[in-house]
Amino acid sequence: MSVTISIQDLVKKYGETVVIPELSVEIQKGEFFTLLGPSGCGKTTLLRMIAGFNSIEGGSISFNDKVINNVEPGKRNIGMVFQSYAIFPHLTVKGNIAFGLQNRKMSKPEIAEKVKDILKVVQIEQFQDRMPKNLSGGQQQRVALARAIVIRPDVLLMDEPLSNLDAKLRIDMRNAIKEIQREVGITTVYVTHDQEEAMAVSDRIAVMKSGIIQHLGTPQEIYQRPANVFVATFIGRTNIVDATLKHEQGQYTLQLEQGYQEIIPNVRVPKAEAKSSLAVKVSIRPEEFIMSEDQTGIQATIVHSVFLGQHTQYFVDLASGQRAEITQESQTQLLSPGQTIYLKVKPDKINVYDAKGELNYTGSAQL
Repeated sequence: MSVTISIQDLVKKYGETVVIPELSVEIQKGEFFTLLGPSGCGKTTLLRMIAGFNSIEGGSISFNDKVINNVEPGKRNIGMVFQSYAIFPHLTVKGNIAFGLQNRKMSKPEIAEKVKDILKVVQIEQFQDRMPKNLSGGQQQRVALARAIVIRPDVLLMDEPLSNLDAKLRIDMRNAIKEIQREVGITTVYVTHDQEEAMAVSDRIAVMKSGIIQHLGTPQEIYQRPANVFVATFIGRTNIVDATLKHEQGQYTLQLEQGYQEIIPNVRVPKAEAKSSLAVKVSIRPEEFIMSEDQTGIQATIVHSVFLGQHTQYFVDLASGQRAEITQESQTQLLSPGQTIYLKVKPDKINVYDAKGELNYTGSAQL
């Protein structure tokens, strides 16, 4: 059980429209791998190609060393969990979970044993004799998950499985899914448009746009050093500002508004682009702003605030007129609308991109 999935130069077309152009990626055995991106980016299309539900117009998909392009979906030994649960309304919880095992012609004692075991894993033993209509959304999703993994598939595919649940239940279920996946060790490909969800469950994330992987990495890598401005703005919250990058005496200095500048220690500019002065875009996450106590830095005016307990979220207008978002540790007295503050940045945390926002000059973010 559990395989490596190798995708090489994969192409998907609908008529003359290319949806996925020559995509290549390798998903490791037992990995929780997430396809993340906005609607229409190709993530569900790719998942359905792995499942065998969509045709392949070029390239290959392999489970371990076996190319499965022409293998029927029913013979790929995959488990699937859908957004709509898709559990059978006329069968009990136990009956739903046993369905796939019965199709595989297992003996009744073996089926009973496997169902009993998986009920414990997904923690719904007490509901085994209930009908689906008497279950909550989270309980139904656990049934769908149990049914998918009880057959011991090589690959588990999950398509937006939590999108029909309320916010608190989504958090509970994403934690449960990650724990269950770790316990059973199945190679899992998970599709979502929710960045927080992806960050919470994934070993690695592929951020997609227009059928192309923009950044492939761990949640930490993608959040801290996003490959381009699209990834920076899609993962978490950030402020994108225009600035100038100066190269003097062997070091790079970032010049922001009102003459404020910082030496950036981890800039790598390709030789072909190296100049004494470059127009750049800078990604500054809300927590990467520091309120200056000496009234130097970028002048800003408080517009309004949102108290979030340990932290407070402030929306400010910079001197340039640009609206920005900053996050600060909550104090007894909140800053008032109209109040003037000065902001500096954490130079080792921010990300500096070329003028088009396509190349990260900071750190070592790579596809």
